[in-house]
Amino acid sequence: MSAETPPVYDTLLEHVTQLNYVADAGGLLQWDQQVMMPEGGTPARSKQQSALSTLHHDLLTDDDLAGYLADVDEGSLDPAQRAVVREVRREHERARKVPRDLVEQISETTSEALPVWEQAREEDDFEAYAPVLEELVELRREYAEAIDPDRDPYEVLFEEFEPYLGLDTAERILGRLREELVPLIDDIADSDVPQPHPFEGTFDVDDQEELVRAALDDLGFDWGRGRLDTSTHPFTSGTQFDARITTRFDEAKPLDSLSSTIHEFGHATYALGLPDDEYGTPLGDARDLTVHESQSRLWENHVGRSKAFWEYFTPTVENHLGVDVSADEAYGAANRVYDDNLIRVEADELTYHMHILVRFEIERDLIAGDLDVSEVPAVWNDKMEEYLGIRPESDAEGCLQDIHWTNGTFGYFPTYTLGSVLAAQLYDAAESEIGPIDDAVRDGEFDDLHEWLTENVHRHGKRYTTDDLVEEATGESFSADHFLAYVTEKYRGLYDL
Repeated sequence: MSAETPPVYDTLLEHVTQLNYVADAGGLLQWDQQVMMPEGGTPARSKQQSALSTLHHDLLTDDDLAGYLADVDEGSLDPAQRAVVREVRREHERARKVPRDLVEQISETTSEALPVWEQAREEDDFEAYAPVLEELVELRREYAEAIDPDRDPYEVLFEEFEPYLGLDTAERILGRLREELVPLIDDIADSDVPQPHPFEGTFDVDDQEELVRAALDDLGFDWGRGRLDTSTHPFTSGTQFDARITTRFDEAKPLDSLSSTIHEFGHATYALGLPDDEYGTPLGDARDLTVHESQSRLWENHVGRSKAFWEYFTPTVENHLGVDVSADEAYGAANRVYDDNLIRVEADELTYHMHILVRFEIERDLIAGDLDVSEVPAVWNDKMEEYLGIRPESDAEGCLQDIHWTNGTFGYFPTYTLGSVLAAQLYDAAESEIGPIDDAVRDGEFDDLHEWLTENVHRHGKRYTTDDLVEEATGESFSADHFLAYVTEKYRGLYDL
């Protein structure tokens, strides 16, 4: 910091970095539990996680930090420093309203819930999972009520993941996509243009892993600061110094592991693009989940599902999977709209958002108390039939497929759609500055796009609110126009509509 920086700001910043280091240590324990921890480790891990969560809560809510925030003269700070104070103040004031024992209970319960969910999913046994889900719903209601008893509890929880765009924006975007995507999906279902199926049969998991590692190499993943592992549900965890990707493999679905790995690469490259010298501060942390999901969806869809990508990458696929496939066939297969797909993480770009609607509507009713946990499987199946025309034959393929509620992350799902919308807006802004991205992708050149995203999104950390960051990066306010134009042109072309 400069010599003119008020001493109280430096003290505040030192305090904040310590609490963030604690949070990152907890993140590593969560990663380990899902990836490497022995099955019997849960009792100890739940206590460890609880201790770290409580310590983090104590550091975030203590009177010393309250004093630093009260004493700092924001008029003496530069814009970046004022952004730090804004973010710390928001988190501090929110956390102070939550009882310490509730934080401890939530952490311990979510840690203990993980093996219960994994076993229930494996055995298709929702009844075994239901008591845990009931407890998690009740704990999150208590959490929201502690923060603001006079507001919609789901809105309070949504702000945990997207604090600035507002739930009304999420509802408006979801409503518009439901209105405009459903007719497009119906037109595709009526089309007599089939997409190819060049990946019939089974493909060895080791070959698939070699393939996704080759994709990460080509995309520019920094193996010196990252790693790839497998987990029940793909996710990314980490910082600008250590970003860890997980994926999963199905012998019959090699494209799914590839797309999910590229998706997680987007998350990891965001983390790795954050400024090193701001680690531990809000300026060295990701903006929140709308922006985070925009990075994963941009790389997964606008790059990884583009025709240019398949013109470049098809020889690598042929080499690792031993198939004879053209770029056009691979592109068609990667973008086929599945009218019978039950699994969100395997969904195409269009039906994906219907999956999000199902989850959003169910979790909102759960938190509001308008839906009992025992009713979730039936309501889930009904909504899948309403929005997608398909009905799960098992809860493992239905309401047990996602990990989010097990983690207590009610309010997260809308950010997937918000992120997809922002991805299209960012992609168009990048292309207007650096030229046709497809030309570079076709040549296996990803650096210009990566550098544009780092310069315009990653390096800012939390300096800007979400809406301000969108304005800074694209010159426009947040809008679904780019996304709808992109998918309409792409899929009308694919299906000759």
